Amino acid sequence: MGEQPLPPSPAPYRPLPPMKQFDAIQGDITQQRLDAIVNAANTTLLGGGGVDGAIHRTAGPELLEACRALGGCPTGEARITRGYRLPAKYVIHTVGPVWSGGRRGEPELLRACYVKSLRLASERGIKSVAFPSISTGAYRYPIEQAARIAVETVREALGKPTSVDLVRFVCFSAGDLEVYRQLLGERGAGSGT
Repeated sequence: MGEQPLPPSPAPYRPLPPMKQFDAIQGDITQQRLDAIVNAANTTLLGGGGVDGAIHRTAGPELLEACRALGGCPTGEARITRGYRLPAKYVIHTVGPVWSGGRRGEPELLRACYVKSLRLASERGIKSVAFPSISTGAYRYPIEQAARIAVETVREALGKPTSVDLVRFVCFSAGDLEVYRQLLGERGAGSGT
């Protein structure tokens, strides 16, 4: 008795698309070795405190010159520059809303920061992006609300066609990290750079 040949395949083999991932760590966003990091900038894009100042200091004066040439960025929008002296090839600058109690369109503006940053990344073929917790520092957006918007928006964006296959939320504090990890369904706190 001979072996029967296998019937022809009904469709040609197509590999599954790569797995989209996102995670959260506690660390220094300026040391992330991903394709791009996101800067929680102010509307001038000329540097400031917190994440913005750290990114500008680490990237060097070339970043300031590149940002000056952009002419600013409105709240809820995003712009992109090279990373210069950063490990990341690109910096995506986005301006989050100042918290005013949630009655001035802050949730929509914050969501737009993530959507437009990821859109810029995809347009450039960027595969990995690190986000800070936008607007939760000096702009006083409540961490629980901001993190929920961030995670839901990124989850939705990664479900659509995009070049981005890794998003990392880089948290400054252990408390912020725990909020993100709960939303992501992860357990325990970790750190990394």
